[in-house]
Amino acid sequence: MFLQFSLKDFVDILLVAVLLYNLYRLMRESRSINVFVGIMIFILGWFFVSQIFEMRLLGGILDKLVSVGVIAVIVIFQEDIRKFLYGIGAHHRVRAFLDFFSPKHAEEADKASLKRSIIPIVMACMSMAKGKVGALIVIQRHSPLTDIINTGDIINADISQRLIENIFFKNSPLHDGAMVIADRRIRAAACILPVSHNLDIPKRLGLRHRAGLGISQESDAIAIIVSEETGSITVAQGGQFHLRLSAEELETILTREMS
Repeated sequence: MFLQFSLKDFVDILLVAVLLYNLYRLMRESRSINVFVGIMIFILGWFFVSQIFEMRLLGGILDKLVSVGVIAVIVIFQEDIRKFLYGIGAHHRVRAFLDFFSPKHAEEADKASLKRSIIPIVMACMSMAKGKVGALIVIQRHSPLTDIINTGDIINADISQRLIENIFFKNSPLHDGAMVIADRRIRAAACILPVSHNLDIPKRLGLRHRAGLGISQESDAIAIIVSEETGSITVAQGGQFHLRLSAEELETILTREMS
C-alpha cells in the first residue's frame, strides 16, 4: 500500500486538508463550529461502518442519511456556502487572472477622476475624526453591493466632502447605518450591513467596526470606519483591520484599491 502512494495521492490529501481547514475557519467565524464538528464525526462514523467494518444493515441506513443529509446541509448552511464560494471568486489571485483579460485603457484614462473621488472622502474622514463624529463608509469594488444599497435610502450623488459630513452629522436622520459609494458616486446612506461574528475582534471596537469587518468578509468592498469614541480612522478589508490610519495612509489604501 505504501509503495503505491503517488504524487497524485499526496495532492489529493493536500486538497482535502485545505478544503477542510477553510470550512473549519468559515464555520468558526459564523458560530457554527459545533455543527461542523458533529457533521465530521458523523461522516467519520459512516466511513468506518460502511468501508472498514462493512456493516451492511447499519451502513445502508447511514448511506441513506448521508444522501439526504447533503441536501439538508446545503439548506442549513446556504449563507456560509455562498460566502465560501464568493471568497474563492474574490481572491486577489483569481481577480488578477480575470483582470488580465480585461481592457486596461479605460482604467488608465481616469486617474484624475480617481483623485477627485478620493480626496473628498479622505478630507471628510479627517474632519469627522477631529470632531469625533462616527461614520461608516463602504466603497464597492468588483462585487456589486446592490442588496446592501437597497436596504438604505438612495442618494445617487457626486462624492462631496460637505455631503458626506452632512449625512453623518449626529442630528441627521441618515447618520445611522453605512454610506455606500459605487462607481465613484454616493449611491445610498443608512444602509444595513452584515455584522461579523469573529470572536477575535477587540472589545473596544464597537458595532460600526463589526459591521465594517462583516461586509469586508462577505465581499471585496472596503469599509472606512470613523470612531465616535476615539476619533480614530480604521479600514476593514478582506476580513482584516487597518487601525489608526493617518490621512496619507488612508489615501494610499484608497488609491491602490479603487484604481
